[in-house]
Amino acid sequence: MKKQKNILIALLLTFGMTSWAQQTPADKQTEAITITGATAHIGDGTIVENCTIVFENGKITALGSGETTQGTIIDASGKHVYPGFIAPVKELGLVEVNAVRATRDADEIGDIIPHVRSLIAYNAESKVVESMRPNGVLIAQITPKGGRISGTSSIVQFDAWNWEDAAVKADDGVHLHWPSSFRRGRWWLGEPRGLRPNKNYQKQVTEVETFMQNALAYGGGTAKELNPAFAAMKGVFDGRQKLYVYADGEKEIVDGITLAKNSGVKNIVLVGGYHAYKVTDFLKENDIPVLVQFTHNTPNFEDDDYDLPYKLPKLLSDAGLLVAIQNGEASNFQTRNLPFYAGQVVGQGLAKEKAVQMITGNTAKILGIDDTHGTLSVGKSATLFISAGDALDMRTNQLSHAFIDGRNISLETHQTELWKRYSGKYEGE
Repeated sequence: MKKQKNILIALLLTFGMTSWAQQTPADKQTEAITITGATAHIGDGTIVENCTIVFENGKITALGSGETTQGTIIDASGKHVYPGFIAPVKELGLVEVNAVRATRDADEIGDIIPHVRSLIAYNAESKVVESMRPNGVLIAQITPKGGRISGTSSIVQFDAWNWEDAAVKADDGVHLHWPSSFRRGRWWLGEPRGLRPNKNYQKQVTEVETFMQNALAYGGGTAKELNPAFAAMKGVFDGRQKLYVYADGEKEIVDGITLAKNSGVKNIVLVGGYHAYKVTDFLKENDIPVLVQFTHNTPNFEDDDYDLPYKLPKLLSDAGLLVAIQNGEASNFQTRNLPFYAGQVVGQGLAKEKAVQMITGNTAKILGIDDTHGTLSVGKSATLFISAGDALDMRTNQLSHAFIDGRNISLETHQTELWKRYSGKYEGE
């Protein structure tokens, strides 16, 4: 009886795991595919009406009006084609269920751990990752969190058997969370609520500065013993990797970027940038792109404009900065709303194609993958999708096809299955 009970439990677990397994990755593209009649949103601020797009072996081979069709023909008349949307600074594939510790693998032990690689912890079978695809989010920068220097991120596509298959660009950058010059009162310890100066700010800055100087010296010499943390910083000093500096306040932005540049860092990206609109001249002078916080948000301070989060990407873009939208501080599942964050900026007066750029071409350029992804262009990856209407509007972002490296991927998820199930239940009522 006990043996039969164990067998039954094993069968239940097996069937349960099977029913919740991610869609099987699509087969490699074996013949040319042609999309005809669509409005193509290139991702560089331009559109092509009545466009024909041909791709073969995972690459776009022809794009324009009146191109010759080849292979399988998809009639997209009246529909829209976009490059796959790109979500930067996310924990996708590192956290599955926030409330279950065993599924959280984004935060490692330690405060300064640039040698921790997020890529090897990435779960290609994540249900949360799968749920991004029906909204056109097909690529993400998988980023560790926690500590002062969290680790090294990598960029992946969302149709893979494992992390090796998923990798688009491995170890693209290191993530530095700059200390804040203010902190909120810890009411649970009897402190008054509200903001107060961070008395440890200068000490925390000095710790970062000391580490950066030691890492630079380590990389410039011949070490007798391996120091993994110092060794992991070599790429940010020789320009192979980017340093992502997370900062929101004016002082923090200026201090963080100044220290990084004085330490010899070649490529710096500002992440967050809540008050970046106040220091745009400084950012332009230092050629700093911004991965700005998402627009579906409320103001951080009482004296901020009520609509500051809505219009912040436009303010930075109008100032001449390279801007892309991210929602790194929000829960992973909210990443599927990325196109609608861009749509919010359109409501603030930004041209629609510039908003598309902020989740495609601009993001690819900031992440350093614009030679292969981010725009619809001959020679680039055929990572794109077809939508019934405007992909920045949740009412019309309805995908009929999506391709990653030319592979025709499934748009079914556990959520679409539940939607169909309960739609059937209430039909006719």
